[in-house]
Amino acid sequence: MTHSHALPVAGAVRATQVRWRIFLLLLLLAAINYIDRASLSVAMPMISAEFQMTPALEGLMLSAFFWSYALMQIPAGLLLDRYNARNIVGVAAVAWGGFQALGAVATGWAGLLVTRIGLGVAESPIMPSGAKLNGNWLTANERGRGATLVDGGAPLGTALGAIITTALIAWFGSWRMAFVIAGVGTMIVGALAWWYIRNHPAEHPKVNQAELDHIKAGNVIAQAAGGPRPRMRELIASRSVLAMFAGYACYNAVFYGLMTWMPSYLHQAHGFDLKSMGGATFLIFMCGFVGELVGGAIADRWKAAGGAPNKVMRSMFSGSALMAALCILATAYATDATLVVCLLCVALFFIRWCGMYWCLPAILGGKERSGVLGGAMNFWGNMSGVLVPILIGLIVQFTGSYFLALIFFVAMAVGLMLFSSLIDYRERT
Repeated sequence: MTHSHALPVAGAVRATQVRWRIFLLLLLLAAINYIDRASLSVAMPMISAEFQMTPALEGLMLSAFFWSYALMQIPAGLLLDRYNARNIVGVAAVAWGGFQALGAVATGWAGLLVTRIGLGVAESPIMPSGAKLNGNWLTANERGRGATLVDGGAPLGTALGAIITTALIAWFGSWRMAFVIAGVGTMIVGALAWWYIRNHPAEHPKVNQAELDHIKAGNVIAQAAGGPRPRMRELIASRSVLAMFAGYACYNAVFYGLMTWMPSYLHQAHGFDLKSMGGATFLIFMCGFVGELVGGAIADRWKAAGGAPNKVMRSMFSGSALMAALCILATAYATDATLVVCLLCVALFFIRWCGMYWCLPAILGGKERSGVLGGAMNFWGNMSGVLVPILIGLIVQFTGSYFLALIFFVAMAVGLMLFSSLIDYRERT
């Protein structure tokens, strides 16, 4: 009888854990990313009154970030594949902190609009860089946890963003000071990320030989493959990549739709006041953050125990999407406010398992194309995020209720389940 795990050798040097510290830094950056996005929404009533903005101008201001962010995803991915992640992450974080702080000196809506566009451009490389570093630093049985650490910044930042920004505004009595503090804090974290992150494990002075051997042994397939860089035309035409784009768009349709409209739904359909609405939103999105970490850990442990990648990932993605669909469907018919919050907590807990989509660019495109594939995936996801809130608004306006909006989220979760079942999750050879 043979065993797949070697027994520890007495006196053996323990592997360092630099790779996980890098991904914790990326989690922090991703969370700050969403906190900075939320800052304008929280401060908008004060800004709108000061700059005498119409509702149409408010909508333009709120959407400016998302359009520039989405349109820069593929160029950012190409830059990452050519120049690697460390310098781009550092420059991007310092730049978006700068744009955030510059918003504080705007004297009118036009100047503030320019800073929001700049914020979108500067933040664009962060998520694709997570996909790039996932391929460079993690083994096949660690990719799930790495992906969910990076993507976990979305629910964590959403949960904390409103609380932090509101507290800063209340403390200093000024939205401008809140923007300055958020911007300077981002620049400090960006400088720290540049100082610590390296493009490859062999370049990092804190990585010992045991950790380097662990990473190399866990990527034997990719190393043995060699060969030319995969052609983008072939990748884009493959079923797995097309299904990845569609599945991620469905995933973001559910998440961004709930992120933008859930507070209004809780207030209008179930009578939540501002305090209870904020508490419920924090609880629901924190459940999403916890669920994301749990999902990544389960997938990696399952694969490490011998689970076939297709069986593991299809089960995880399709099962979690189905659970989310059932919970949102139940929400559409629920009348008790407490039950609604519980159902949405469970829905976010499971739907965020699909943050593991961020390990797919490295699996489907290899290290050479992980940046541009991650950027392309995030482009489609964010276009979904731009359009879905508008669509939900139209549905609510013309039907007078949130019932069909919730049914739309159910349909998107079912789409996520179906598209996830079409992807081949085996490491490319």
